[in-house]
Amino acid sequence: MGIPCRYDGREKTDEGVTGLIGRHTLVPFCPEIYGGLPTPREPAERVGDSVQTRSGADVTAQYEKGAEAALRVALLLGCRCAILQDRSPSCGVDRIHDGTFQGGMVDGDGVTARLLRKNGVRVYNASQIDRFLSENPSP
Repeated sequence: MGIPCRYDGREKTDEGVTGLIGRHTLVPFCPEIYGGLPTPREPAERVGDSVQTRSGADVTAQYEKGAEAALRVALLLGCRCAILQDRSPSCGVDRIHDGTFQGGMVDGDGVTARLLRKNGVRVYNASQIDRFLSENPSP
């Protein structure tokens, strides 16, 4: 949504997501920041059930804390769906980086996506806006 919260300190505006403004209620939220990680921060990827930085630091606890905060906000606001960032170790839906830091991908969800899904929130990647719209027409 244009908020500079990416690991590299940059923003990544997605026109499909910003195109939902006025049609759906959007709540900008970065679980990694709510988990206590700085921006910018070292790249991290899921390695099994943990999340590790490129240098090998285990940041699983911060990712879990951020996921729990995202779930609390979603439940508090009655969110039925979440549109999350593709491939992220936190927000990736269905496909995430493979943990090698070489650009490879594996099937799976990020920590936040998994927790939201487990608690009944439908999750979509930002690249799935067409699917989101077909399943969630404007109110």
